[in-house]
Amino acid sequence: MMMALSIAAAVASPAHHPKQTLKPLKPLKPILGLPLRISSRLSVPKLHLSDHPFVPEVERAVDSLHSEFRAVDNLVARNTARVLKAFQNVRVGSHHFSSSTGYGHEEAGGREALDQVFAEIFGAESAIVRAQFFSGTHAITCALFAFLRPGDELLAVAGAPYDTLEEVIGIRDSHGVGSLKDFGIEYREVPLKEDGSLDWDALKLAVKSKTKCALIQRSCGYLWRHSLSVTEIGRAIDIIKVQNPNCLVMVDNCYGEFVENIEPPMVGADLIAGSLIKNPGGTIAPCGGYVAGKKKWVEAAAARLSAPGLGVDCGSTPGDIMRTFFQGLYLSPQMVGEAVKGSFLIAEVMTDKGYRVQPLSRIPRHDTVQAVQLGSRELLLAFCEAVQRSSPVGSFTRPVAGATPGYASEVIFADGTFVDGSTSELSCDGPLREPFCVFCQGGTHWTQWGLVLGEVLKLL
Repeated sequence: MMMALSIAAAVASPAHHPKQTLKPLKPLKPILGLPLRISSRLSVPKLHLSDHPFVPEVERAVDSLHSEFRAVDNLVARNTARVLKAFQNVRVGSHHFSSSTGYGHEEAGGREALDQVFAEIFGAESAIVRAQFFSGTHAITCALFAFLRPGDELLAVAGAPYDTLEEVIGIRDSHGVGSLKDFGIEYREVPLKEDGSLDWDALKLAVKSKTKCALIQRSCGYLWRHSLSVTEIGRAIDIIKVQNPNCLVMVDNCYGEFVENIEPPMVGADLIAGSLIKNPGGTIAPCGGYVAGKKKWVEAAAARLSAPGLGVDCGSTPGDIMRTFFQGLYLSPQMVGEAVKGSFLIAEVMTDKGYRVQPLSRIPRHDTVQAVQLGSRELLLAFCEAVQRSSPVGSFTRPVAGATPGYASEVIFADGTFVDGSTSELSCDGPLREPFCVFCQGGTHWTQWGLVLGEVLKLL
């Protein structure tokens, strides 16, 4: 191996050292026995077409998606500007990254600053962002319990909620463990239309006087439906409030953050909730979740997370966690943009191979989830195995379907991620039930999915 070095010598002016005699430089000796080659140019290997890392199907798809990728870059720029402005307005400084232990009473202001940044970005009055939220489901549950009391009714607007909320609500047997049903809270849902869209006519008649909270799930979850745009969410909120102005609207915002340039609180949502190991953690946050919206209800959700009277001014922030929260949030628009590009690429390639996809390859995105209907258990397992094999962590392992807490069906997950369960890095999963769909999320750069798809196509 040759070591190429460029050498520049700076010589002091003789005027400052009249008696100094300048001697010529001695030749450099080889380092560790390696010969030296003095050169002003580095040798760069030529790239040949055969060196391209993508299979032909992926190359063609990438070439065809230029305008879609450009539109995503424009979205990223707008959202990054919004995030940057919030950081500057709150005057975020390095002291906000300090850690705290125990009760967290001596915390240096990072919690409050992070809450304020989140609130401004999402157009909310207030926010609580904490490591103590275990998951998006946990944050959503705290928000629901902030709203609902015995005798109230919860109405799910977009069909059945995500699997992990079924036991929270009491749809599946969770008697005696503190579900909403245990506390005398009733539940109804507005079924989706046959094409998977919201039933607007049914929604206009669905809200009753005892309907205290309407739950809107922005992402598709494990349903074969299109995810909701913020504009559609705003329309649904208007329809709900016309029927009952006192009905509060809670939006499950998981996978939706920064996919558009507006967020649900900007169109009237009373609360939103989500996870930091999804979009707003920027692939860096190691844990946590958030609730944002009207100040009164954020405080009520905080009381559910901790205890009445403790408020939001507590909770330890150990180690380097505050820096990861701030930095992850700042990077989120960029990471979400890459995930959206990846979803376009998956849809384009899999459509070309004859598979049904949701959403379609060229339509605007409203979350970072791309669903592919594979049609059989074997193909679902094979797809997830290919994703795991193409991951940086645990590539040597084989994902196995099994029972997972909170899920009604067996589920298979492929997530070779640095943060356990971080769907924003790159992952896919799916329940082992008809029609055997795989749900793909994340990606720190769209080229990750380009490489993954090469492995997928070998098996399919």
